Amino acid sequence: MSYLITNLPAQHVWVRKEYLRDLEDGHGEFVKGVWVCAKSIPGRALYFETYLPHYGALFDKLPLSAFVTEPKTPDPDLPLTDLQFWNCMDYGVTAVIKQFTASMVYEARIKSGASLRGTYVCTLDNYHPAPDTIDYSTSETPSEHKSMNIIEMENGQYCAYPNNRLRIIDTSLSPKQLLVPDFKCSTQFFAVENETTANYGDTDAYYY
Repeated sequence: MSYLITNLPAQHVWVRKEYLRDLEDGHGEFVKGVWVCAKSIPGRALYFETYLPHYGALFDKLPLSAFVTEPKTPDPDLPLTDLQFWNCMDYGVTAVIKQFTASMVYEARIKSGASLRGTYVCTLDNYHPAPDTIDYSTSETPSEHKSMNIIEMENGQYCAYPNNRLRIIDTSLSPKQLLVPDFKCSTQFFAVENETTANYGDTDAYYY
């Protein structure tokens, strides 16, 4: 697992040039790039480090709103606050690909209530990396923890959405009419060594 930074799939993207110019100019221009890694800093948006092959350069700390799938302005053009639902929750971060659902159809429900379909890229997840330091975050609190699923959306942008803002549809397994979830957030901590009916400290038998 990684602390602060984690590798990403080599996703080919286009970078809005104004983000390479500190938002001063370059609007409406685009630079080809490839994602290299992501950074997680508590209280901030995800930061992406991107290789710019035409410059032979690495550019760091770009938010999701800096990226598009084609060298054109997306429609609708969503702000960063619609592309990432929650800030990073801790310095500990890891990237995985949920292989079973990776090829399914993803549908993100954005803050306005509209839904946009897309293609899964990977998932970033936070954890508390240092048990000997105070855990001031909520990355390991059941009711507060959120995964950040990176989705390439049909409007030409990328989003980082938690599971409970997504519908994941499989053409083989899912019916045409999906049920509406009536689930509640899990608030429970589950463990198996917190009962006292089965104590084995008074035996050295292998088959206890």
